[in-house]
Amino acid sequence: MASNQNNGTFKRRLNTLDLTFLGLGSIIGSGWLYAAATGAQYAGPYAWISWIIGAVIIMMIGLVYAELGAAMPVAGGFVRYPDFTHGSVVGFLIGFISMLAYSAVISIESQAVRGYLEYWFDSLGHKDGTPTIGGFSVQIGLILLFFILNYWSVALFGKINTFLTVFKFVVPSIIIIVLFMHFDASNFAVTGASPGGTKGIFAAVTGAGIVFAFNGFRQPIEFAGEARRPEKSIPFAIIYSVLIGLMVYMLLQIAYIGAVPSGMLSDGWSGLHFDSPWADLATALGVVWLANLVLVDAVISPSATGNIYFSATARSLFAWAKNGYFFKIFRKIDKKSGLPRAALWLTLVLAIIWMLPYRFQAWADLVDASTSLKALTFVVGPVSLMSLRKKLPELKRPFLLKGAQVVTPLAFVGATLVIYWSKWKVVSFIIPIIILSLILYFIAAYRSSSFSKEEVKLHLKSGWWLIIYYLFLLAMSFVGSYGPGTKTDHLIHAPWDTLVAAILSLIFYYWGVHAGLDDPNIEMDDVESTQ
Repeated sequence: MASNQNNGTFKRRLNTLDLTFLGLGSIIGSGWLYAAATGAQYAGPYAWISWIIGAVIIMMIGLVYAELGAAMPVAGGFVRYPDFTHGSVVGFLIGFISMLAYSAVISIESQAVRGYLEYWFDSLGHKDGTPTIGGFSVQIGLILLFFILNYWSVALFGKINTFLTVFKFVVPSIIIIVLFMHFDASNFAVTGASPGGTKGIFAAVTGAGIVFAFNGFRQPIEFAGEARRPEKSIPFAIIYSVLIGLMVYMLLQIAYIGAVPSGMLSDGWSGLHFDSPWADLATALGVVWLANLVLVDAVISPSATGNIYFSATARSLFAWAKNGYFFKIFRKIDKKSGLPRAALWLTLVLAIIWMLPYRFQAWADLVDASTSLKALTFVVGPVSLMSLRKKLPELKRPFLLKGAQVVTPLAFVGATLVIYWSKWKVVSFIIPIIILSLILYFIAAYRSSSFSKEEVKLHLKSGWWLIIYYLFLLAMSFVGSYGPGTKTDHLIHAPWDTLVAAILSLIFYYWGVHAGLDDPNIEMDDVESTQ
């Protein structure tokens, strides 16, 4: 496809520090406000293991995308790479999923801000946690603020985010210091988590918002088209953001477990419930000033993350349109600002739609759905990388992932398990929607002059593995221990179900690598030259 001479280009203005803080700014969002408490309910004193598992999975996936991002520094890379390697069917599915996942996060963060503001203004929410008309107004007003910040300038956006991310580290650091002053090691002997054991450790990786918290690693890749030196900035930004995030979250989790007053654990970890975990815990310990500080940061942290995801969603929509499956207006870049402003407008609409009163009104439900949706996009990265190495060995790779033959299948398995551990309630809702979205693909292909019937058949052949894989996840979720019904209803019990899901998923990994297009179509005409 020829470059559009009337279109602008993204400006390369972000350095390694900016990209690292983009990742950290997403990692330290609303997740830290709830994840430690929820993780303790799932896994008790072993919740810290869940953080390590989540970080290892995300790091493997991140390094896979580091090679892809450095070799092909395009905006919205998570959506573009599958289209390059496997054609329009896979590209469409990943674009559709990314649109749902990214726009949901904006609503998640705005809901978190509104929820904590209720401590000062209880008229913003109902007793069941849903917002009042005033609460909706606050959430929409916050999203409008994100829109204005992103609409202005990518340079302004990057610098504001760097400042906010530095500030966001202050409160968690103070919490860690204060809680370790009230540390009781005997809490690590308390049981009573639900479900507890190995199953509880695995369930916490998804259900407690752990992978949701680490999902910020995507941002350096999504902004690759605006990085000054993507070959170095992208891999370093991913590694730094995940490792620093893990350090902060591990300390928070250990501090939380050790600081809970022992008298509150008489019914075990599953019996402990805080509406606002860190503020309530600080109050229980008599540290009222810390509770108030937490409430202030509970407004700032989710706001900064929502701001980042607003920009990332617009770039994902741009990438989807760039692939040819969406209206052309959304692939236009404003010449003066270097921003996809039409995509920013659509992002505003999508974020507001997620907040409307229907199935996903609870913060936790949105987190589960968004986490699984993102993991459904992760699985394609390892497949795309190995397919490119097989089909285009001559492609310049400024960052080469060592041991990719081992890392990529493990990353694929890890992403699969994140989806599987999210339970039947989530999987049974999102998989059918994704499968049905193929109707939109065939409508777009029929109306588009860019695709011939032969090309659609070829791309469908390269995409069957992903369609069948999604159906496999649906079936596995139904028969495993995270499925519907009681424990006795499950055909495969824990932890064997996790092992079975991991082993069988490798079939789809190798199928996907083999199914890649013989002639990958790589386009990078939307990126400003670095020369």
